[in-house]
Amino acid sequence: MKRKSISGFFVFAWIFLALFTLWTLFPFFWGAITAIKSPGEQYSTAFLPYLQFKPSSYAWQVVLGQAEGERTKQGLRNSILVSSVSSLLVLFMGALGGYSLARFRFSRWKNRDIAVWILSNRMFPPIAVAIPFFLIMRTLRLLDTLPAIIMAHIVYNLPLAVWLMIDFFRELPEEVEEAALIDGCSTVQAFWRISLPLALPGIVAVYILCFVFSWNEFLFVVTLSYRKTMTMPVIIAGALTVRGLDFWKVSALSLLAITPPVILAALTSRYLIRGLTLGAVKE
Repeated sequence: MKRKSISGFFVFAWIFLALFTLWTLFPFFWGAITAIKSPGEQYSTAFLPYLQFKPSSYAWQVVLGQAEGERTKQGLRNSILVSSVSSLLVLFMGALGGYSLARFRFSRWKNRDIAVWILSNRMFPPIAVAIPFFLIMRTLRLLDTLPAIIMAHIVYNLPLAVWLMIDFFRELPEEVEEAALIDGCSTVQAFWRISLPLALPGIVAVYILCFVFSWNEFLFVVTLSYRKTMTMPVIIAGALTVRGLDFWKVSALSLLAITPPVILAALTSRYLIRGLTLGAVKE
């Protein structure tokens, strides 16, 4: 009876996982199919190319053509530049902040209170600071510039990076750093030469998460830019016209937009999995 119950549980688990996988992958399949349909067939329920409909490259000709191709390429360049630079800066500041809160003890303000205050900046909705950001960037004459978007994304992602880096550095044995100090390293040298290399999986995980959050961020970009610095989420939202939503155009743009994060995650999957599971087991 026990073996039958266990086998029945595994069968139910496999069925559930299969249905969940189909439910998760269906939007990507639908987007890929819609991207090769003609505009007149975008509302059809056909899913088999060459059997139910004739594939068309019309969507890709429009997205990458002379009329909108430069706009799409500019959006991809802006997204890659903003996400890469902001994530690197967040990673640098987050590593310093996380290491400080993990290794040093502050007297006037407890470490836990500092960490909670940092995390609280990530809790309020971004719309609450969108208008103040707009007024600040307008005063500094930075509207519709990449530095404005990068600074907004840094503020948006830094609290999460600090909190994650605190746990990553706490999992590292302090004895290794103490041995480096005995051998003649300063505190800064022990941080750069010992702690950072050991925390590499966590650093990669934080970078990927910040990159994805910055890549998908919409509100700050649409608030602080209007022509030169639009990223892919804003360009995709521009597919909504007076005729309605052009699903064939949205599908092609979405496939282009998800390609860089997927490639980055695939190249760093080894470190990403190790970083996300770092600190999962407590002794």
